[in-house]
Order: sequence, then C-alpha cells, then structure tokens
Amino acid sequence: MWRYTDIRVGYFLRRAAHACIGRQSDLAYVNEDTGYSIRAASLHEAALGMNVDWRILALGSAFFAALTAIFGKVGVAEINSDLATFVRTIVILLVVALLISAKQEWQRLDSLSAKGVAFLVLSGAATGLSWLCYYRALQSGPASRVAPLDKLSVIFVVLFAVAFLGERFTWKVGVGGMLIAAGAILMAL
Repeated sequence: MWRYTDIRVGYFLRRAAHACIGRQSDLAYVNEDTGYSIRAASLHEAALGMNVDWRILALGSAFFAALTAIFGKVGVAEINSDLATFVRTIVILLVVALLISAKQEWQRLDSLSAKGVAFLVLSGAATGLSWLCYYRALQSGPASRVAPLDKLSVIFVVLFAVAFLGERFTWKVGVGGMLIAAGAILMAL
C-alpha cells in the first residue's frame, strides 16, 4: 500500500512554511510493504502550483496576529507585560534564526546596506515600543477591544505611506481607511 510520508512537518505546516520562507521540500510516497519510495515534484509544484500571492501572506499575517492577541492575553495574565514582551522577543529571535539557517541566508554584516540596517533598527525600535504598549493594554483590557484599537495602525500606515513613501491616496484607500477606523472605534467602545 502506498502512503504519503514526510517526517519533517505536516502538509499544511509545510505549505505555510514554504509560503513564508520560500524553501522547497521534496514530497515522497512510500510503499509500506516494500519500503520503496517515489519522489514527487517539489512542494512548490505539487502543493502550491504557483507563487503565493501577497494577499495570502497578508491574511496569514492577520491570522497569526489574532493568535498573538489571544496567546498574549493568556500569557500576560500571570506574567508582567514587559517581561512577557522580552520572552516573546527571544522566541521570535530563535524562530527567525532557525528560518535564516534553514534557507542558508546568513550574510556578513559588512555586506549589508547601511541605509537598510538603519531603517531596520528604527523599525525594530518601533516594534518594541508597539509590543510594550500592546502587552500592557492586553494586561488590563479585554483582547476583543484592545486588538481592534491596535489595528488603527492601518490608518497610520496609510498616512505615513502617502506622506513619506509617495504612495497614492485613492478613494478606495480613503473609504477603506474610514471603515477600518469606524469599526475599530465602535468595537473599542
């Protein structure tokens, strides 16, 4: 009898990991009686069939952000919010280091763009401050009301993107932004 096997991770986790880190892994079918295996196409060809659209990745980000709020709310119930942010940061550091190692993407520091590094440092500082505020808010407020207010960041992103990145402000972006703002404020009341 032929059955699919891959002892590294489950099918859906492999799909998500491939979408996020872009690494292809091989699929194999193994005959349980003989142990004979047949290699199938790469995960990219067999499971996804095409490049993953940015909208799918953005929905994945939203899904994991929702889990962040729920897991974080439970975590800060018993741990100081600043310490919780520190623990979360260590976990993120380890996960990202493993992904970079798996993809063999480590680079020498002197080969990195100074401008890119400077803006990533600023982004990291903003992320840290955002997390500190978010976890402190989760510690004292309900997750179902904290998370929507946190999503007002979308409005700030639109304003900053227009002002600093030169992106166009269209009527769709304006109406969508107003709806997001109205929904976030309504849910937080």
